Amino acid sequence: MAKNKDNGKMTTEEAGRMGGEKTSETHDKDFYQEIGKKGGEKTSETHDKEFYQEIGEKGGEATSESHGREFYEDIGEKGGEN
Repeated sequence: MAKNKDNGKMTTEEAGRMGGEKTSETHDKDFYQEIGKKGGEKTSETHDKEFYQEIGEKGGEATSESHGREFYEDIGEKGGEN
């Protein structure tokens, strides 16, 4: 078990990372797709269309602030290839 230098206890971040690594060793892609689907279904029960529009706008704004024109050209090209 990993110990934090300051107090000898594992931090929440360390525990989460170790748990995630262990889980990834024992579960495949289908497992993660299934839990993602369940989470999405649960979220859609408690949120409406406006909620998703708002988080989509926030994500779009954050992405446009952190990426330049070249980023969008690259993803546009990749999308056009598929």
